[in-house]
Amino acid sequence: MKRGAVVILPVGSTEAHGPHLPLSTDVVISQEMSERAALKLTERGVEALVLPALAYSVTDFSAEFPGTVSIRKETATMLIRDICASLYKQGAKLVLIANSHLEPEHIASINDAIDAVKQETGRAVVFPDKRKRRWAATLTDEFRRGDCHAGSYETSLVMAAQPRLVREELVESLAPVSISIAEKIREGARTFKEAGGNDAYFGDPRAASREEGEAVYNALSDMIVTSVLESLEREEAP
Repeated sequence: MKRGAVVILPVGSTEAHGPHLPLSTDVVISQEMSERAALKLTERGVEALVLPALAYSVTDFSAEFPGTVSIRKETATMLIRDICASLYKQGAKLVLIANSHLEPEHIASINDAIDAVKQETGRAVVFPDKRKRRWAATLTDEFRRGDCHAGSYETSLVMAAQPRLVREELVESLAPVSISIAEKIREGARTFKEAGGNDAYFGDPRAASREEGEAVYNALSDMIVTSVLESLEREEAP
């Protein structure tokens, strides 16, 4: 930290991801994409550290399913704010949030935390939001459609990172749920079941593969690397 390392904070959630994926799916994905990005940054001469992932946040949409653990938005905001502010006070050159949980209130908690860190320390926290067109264009069709909760997109990512956590014997029995959770949220749905996800998944788990997961991790880690390098360039510009 005293040498001015870049620090990556993986952020996920503890929530239902169908009958075939673990509650820690978002944590697994955030941690893996962060570690791969850190290796790429090191190869480019940028020292990068990866923190243990945050495993809890706002997960109200899946609250009807056992095992889901949700915390208040205010709690999530304060937790992220305190961590990032602490890192800057210790000398971190740059702090980046690597997030894989896309519930709107969760995203809002990240942005609120970033604003609070800026006010407290004068420093900017980098947050590449993969929902943005620039990054979404590098991901899968399922992700861009929005039917990507525990479907092919996330199942492939867990297969590539922690295959032992995927109940592959169940995957073949899961029919596609071709419903965009993103659209349903815009229409007013407040839970997965209201949106039509009666088994806590959207998309097509049967289409998942480790090969797809590897390709997506490459894109996600590139997203982090590009965001870090661009931020460092802005800081060093006269």
